[in-house]
Amino acid sequence: MIIAVNTRTLLADHLEGVGYFVQEVFRRIAAAHPEHRFYFLFDRPYDPRFVFGPNITPIVVSPPARHPILWRLWFDLKVPLLLRRIKADVFVSPDGYASLTTKVPQCLVVHDLGFLHQPEAYKRIHLGYLRRRLPRFVRRARQVATVSEFSRRDLQQQYGVPDEKLTVVYSAVKESFRPLPYEAQEAVKAQYTEGREYFIYAGALQPRKNIVNLLKAFSLFKKRQRSNWKLVLAGRMAWKNDELMKLLATYKFRDDVVLTGYVDEAELVRLIGAAYALVYPSFFEGFGVPVLEAMKCGVPALTSQHTSMSEIGGDAALYFDPKEPASIAEMMMYIYKDEDGRARLVQEGFRQAEQFTWERTAEGVWSAIEKTIEQGTRNRE
Repeated sequence: MIIAVNTRTLLADHLEGVGYFVQEVFRRIAAAHPEHRFYFLFDRPYDPRFVFGPNITPIVVSPPARHPILWRLWFDLKVPLLLRRIKADVFVSPDGYASLTTKVPQCLVVHDLGFLHQPEAYKRIHLGYLRRRLPRFVRRARQVATVSEFSRRDLQQQYGVPDEKLTVVYSAVKESFRPLPYEAQEAVKAQYTEGREYFIYAGALQPRKNIVNLLKAFSLFKKRQRSNWKLVLAGRMAWKNDELMKLLATYKFRDDVVLTGYVDEAELVRLIGAAYALVYPSFFEGFGVPVLEAMKCGVPALTSQHTSMSEIGGDAALYFDPKEPASIAEMMMYIYKDEDGRARLVQEGFRQAEQFTWERTAEGVWSAIEKTIEQGTRNRE
């Protein structure tokens, strides 16, 4: 069987959410199915480390598709020509975009519909593209995988996707996320926070992630507790951050906020592992990977009570209203004061995290691929 995979998100120096998903899932799928040939379709020169095995053939399909006009060119013209040339049996697109012109059966992974719920967090040109075309992508795909029951219900409510077309595969985090030894924790604090305890946020800094309300909550925490703790924001500065930058410019506790910029996986493990607690106030998530990363590291997670986070965190996290800085601050103060409560969350977090593995995710994606091919075969009969 010939399986073509959209691997545009495998970027060596900027491997983020969907990129990690593609790397971990297809590394395992390719290894588990050596009898099949996989073609990885990149839109720019690739890192050889992403060619995970001898049954993988990398192909660069130009031009680099990082703009709606080029997305259409890539998916609707260049990719279909290639799929025809390699005689693909299925096209798998893990970043939620599909081709509207190919006749090859398609398996789509839609991580969330955030653009419908938080449109202000998206560039206008991207928002228009997704609003017009994602409903068509979902209809066109033979199978749609998604990463939580929340996202499955959202797809059904928004687009009427039938149950038999949907597979929940969940997501996971890498094994490198594990508790950090005490000496290593102290070294991280010395490097980033002058040896002080800190809360951490992990992820891109953009409006959907609600960083402005996090800063307001941290200000309330500092005023009430008169603590020397710091807040570490670990992630790249993304788009539409005018309000954030304006707040930081006049922020009373600016010296207690550490902006790391983009950090690679190894450094992120250190930063999360040395934190006292993760605070993840995102308005909308299809899964919420940082919550699980913190639990794997033995760090309590404080997160939003909406969307998928309570599904992923279960009873092992503390929840707040992300729209209310006072609610976020209340959970920060609780974890600051209650050492026994923190210890309980750490142990429950370990148990909760055991439910999510990349092996389970890969098996789910493979099941969706098999269903896609079976449906394609039935349609040709």
